Amino acid sequence: MEKVEKYFFALVGLIIVILLVVVISMMSNQQSNYAYMPGYNQPGGMMGQGYYGEGGMMGSGYYSQNGMMDSGYVYPYGVDMKTNFTSNGETIYYTGYNVSGQKIAFTYGPNWLYVHGGSCVNCHGVDGKGGVPVMMAYTVPADITYSTLTSGDEVFTDENIKAAIRDGVDPAGKQLDLVMPRWQMSDADLNDIIEYLKEI
Repeated sequence: MEKVEKYFFALVGLIIVILLVVVISMMSNQQSNYAYMPGYNQPGGMMGQGYYGEGGMMGSGYYSQNGMMDSGYVYPYGVDMKTNFTSNGETIYYTGYNVSGQKIAFTYGPNWLYVHGGSCVNCHGVDGKGGVPVMMAYTVPADITYSTLTSGDEVFTDENIKAAIRDGVDPAGKQLDLVMPRWQMSDADLNDIIEYLKEI
């Protein structure tokens, strides 16, 4: 009986050792194949050319012409990104910076805004009419042209527009969706944004 018990425990010990070796081997292979080998970081991999590089999600297929974050997303295909602005309001609308070079701080908003930066144009579009769901969110940005905001069912005054931009509240005092950033603008910058909304 003692011999049987010895063999049994020896067999159990051997099985445990084999299982440990197999698990360690699998973890090692997974790390090399997933994190470092061509299937992840190298050409054609998630973090390689297939992701960051040519045609990849974070490469030219994402950032470059007709990519999600470049001319094909915010700007019509073949139209260069705007770099010359005629007013402080337009500068803020397109860049998230005022003419003094100060970045407009914000709270809330979509996660990608914290990583890539952005401004009003990224959600509401060049024409201010919105209508396209925000990337990585379900919210459809509103038409924020001045004529639309100041007419219709929910009428915004200039003070209401400022409150929506800075505090994220509508004319009734209801909180807007948190995908809408709360832009910490000065009164002067808010006035300039409102003037620009009258132009688009």
